Amino acid sequence: MPAPAAARTRPPSDSALLTLDEGSSVIAAALDRHLRRAPGVDCSHLVHTVYDWAGFPYAYADSSDLYRGTDHFRRVKHAQPGDLVVWPGHVGIVVSARHHTFFSALSHGPGTAKYDERYWRRRGPARFYRYLKSDQSAALMNSDR
Repeated sequence: MPAPAAARTRPPSDSALLTLDEGSSVIAAALDRHLRRAPGVDCSHLVHTVYDWAGFPYAYADSSDLYRGTDHFRRVKHAQPGDLVVWPGHVGIVVSARHHTFFSALSHGPGTAKYDERYWRRRGPARFYRYLKSDQSAALMNSDR
């Protein structure tokens, strides 16, 4: 029997969001030298690959779609490691909210930068999104084992 409409539209609880420890595993995957990064890979493909490598799959979305919001991420006010930092046309993964650093495909290749630098501020306000764990994501992760 389907859930009542109110239950279907109610946002998931925070317990369904990526934890700080899980976010750290996303950072570890991003910084792992064994993760092969093809030359010329854009930011959204790189981020998608990192999340998949870390065991948190989602349907690919480009940076514009991520900026508008997707079913796989929930917008948050305060970033933590492993969250997405997104501007219109660019996406990265927060490495340190305290130091305002993120990992992404940059002009010189994959690396880190500060999301509060003038260059990034000129792109407009950054939005932060946290991965939303779902039954489907868990099933995908378990099928890989």
